[in-house]
Amino acid sequence: MTTEAKTTEARTEAAAEAADKPHTELWVQRTGTRRYTGHSSRGAQVLVGSEDVAGVFTPGELLKIALAACTGMSSDRPLSRRLGDDYDATIRVSGAADRGNEVYPKLSEVLEVDLSELDADAAQRLLVVVERAIDAVCTVGRTIKAGAEVDLRIDTE
Repeated sequence: MTTEAKTTEARTEAAAEAADKPHTELWVQRTGTRRYTGHSSRGAQVLVGSEDVAGVFTPGELLKIALAACTGMSSDRPLSRRLGDDYDATIRVSGAADRGNEVYPKLSEVLEVDLSELDADAAQRLLVVVERAIDAVCTVGRTIKAGAEVDLRIDTE
């Protein structure tokens, strides 16, 4: 099977999995000045606020964490198949905001994983598979790279 066919197959599998799952509703509620709590219909919560508030994530930090988590989850299958289910990995993500334009012009990720139990050729092959998996199924990364259209509607009472 060609690399392109494998990539297409991975995307098709991911789309099928997503279609089978119930829709998760997401919302944020204001809790104070520049403070919000993010909610999911599955019961998760995250505190969001300004950089000067302890114990909260900024929206930009959540964007970066979403990217890193997506990278980790997308690489989990190929890494666990080769290294075992108990492998350790950390994905560090960074990127400074361009405050003049209010964008993050570049986000950088580093996937830290111990491949020392593999020989050099096996490690290189695994890295190629991991990079392909991330490129194929990391929805957050693919969305950031492609650019997403954002629609805003304001409902008033």
